[in-house]
Amino acid sequence: MPLALTLKIWRQEDGAASGGWESHRLEGLSPDLSLLEALDLLNDRLVQAGARPVGFDHDCREGICGSCGFLINGQAHGPMAGTSVCQLYLRHFRDGDTLVLEPWRARAFPVLQDLSVDRSALDRIIAAGGYCSVNTGSAPDADTLLIGHDQAASAFDAATCIGCGACVASCRNASASLFVAAKLAHLGQLPQGQPERRQRAQAMQAAMQAEGFGSCGSQLECEAVCPKQISADWISWMRREDWSQTG
Repeated sequence: MPLALTLKIWRQEDGAASGGWESHRLEGLSPDLSLLEALDLLNDRLVQAGARPVGFDHDCREGICGSCGFLINGQAHGPMAGTSVCQLYLRHFRDGDTLVLEPWRARAFPVLQDLSVDRSALDRIIAAGGYCSVNTGSAPDADTLLIGHDQAASAFDAATCIGCGACVASCRNASASLFVAAKLAHLGQLPQGQPERRQRAQAMQAAMQAEGFGSCGSQLECEAVCPKQISADWISWMRREDWSQTG
């Protein structure tokens, strides 16, 4: 059955503008449309009327790239667990619902336009040390590095972070701890990551603080909204890693 939804959207021309709310009612929507596809329909209507379309980020629309993301009724990525905005379908809402859409709210994520924010602070944290720079020569055979199945699976679980920033937007302190912890845990559990392990842990956490992210408040909202369901236990792992690598 087709749906009618009202989208109450935060509109802001750029980072220097004050911004405000704007409501649009869409009718005859298929429940099989994603929320981003509903925004596409709205933007088609706005363009035809000579109005500025709603700015929002997207790319793969498969929950892989981490480009999309905003608050839906105050919740990062919306009401469905383990789901990014691009994977959120209208069938999860009721006919006549009002959806309040607003950008991530964090000092480290300044608004670019409407629902789009600048998340380059996360890129700078990665640039500070979230990589392996040791020259290992040509790629070795897959079975020459002895990595147990449990260890490899644990590292992969941490590596699934897509850097969308939902953890930051949902944290009362706007902390990037889950993001940084996932990146450290990914490389810190593998042999390739050991030579730079201490430098990496110190550099990335220093970069996180320098970018203006807050400290972890242990509220676990980051875990609740993560579209890849990365465990907040990695934050405790990061803290132990920091202690074990200092001195």
